[in-house]
Amino acid sequence: MNSPAPLPPPRPLSPATPGRAAPRRSARVWDRVSIYLPVLLMGLMALASYWLLRATPGPDLPRAERPVTHEPDYFMRRFSVKVFDANGELTNEIFGAEARHRPDTDMVEIDQARIRSVQPDGLLTTATAQRVTSNGAQTEFVLEGDAVVVREAVRKTDGTVLPRIEFRGDLLRVFMEPQRLLSDRPVTVVRGSHRIQADSLDYQGDDRVVLFKGRVKAQLSPR
Repeated sequence: MNSPAPLPPPRPLSPATPGRAAPRRSARVWDRVSIYLPVLLMGLMALASYWLLRATPGPDLPRAERPVTHEPDYFMRRFSVKVFDANGELTNEIFGAEARHRPDTDMVEIDQARIRSVQPDGLLTTATAQRVTSNGAQTEFVLEGDAVVVREAVRKTDGTVLPRIEFRGDLLRVFMEPQRLLSDRPVTVVRGSHRIQADSLDYQGDDRVVLFKGRVKAQLSPR
């Protein structure tokens, strides 16, 4: 009887090759990183929010009220302002080289001023001066330097004609309501063909009465 053939010796196990172990190691590392990835992202977002808050300017703190001064708080140059009534009719027009507003007195100063005012009855009044100062309500005006106020001739509804009247002086004060013109300096009044000079005057427009004071010199022409 034949004896069984001997088995071949066991083959030694070959060592693991680096090429196969590297993918498994990378996969384990990525698994661990993926676990902490949300935490890292949240940390980055928190850090970005912190720097964003640091870079964003904070709310304005309440500022202390500055004392009101005489320095102009706004101005206009080479301007023209027109005012219209509810019917679209021109009532006032102001031209000037420069205008300044004084906050402490609420006064407006206009250099090289020209003013046109049209009344509802068609009465046209113009004024020019080197400087015009008015209050905030536009009811009082002070004309200084070569001041001239002219009320043009107008025909009233009853047919009578009001002649042209002109006031000239170095300083004229004009009040709108009631209409009045004052001056404590020498003035010249020209009405039609008449010419009167005086040291001061008080003209009441509603009553059409002129009061002259001081030395008065008149040149009256016959009708």
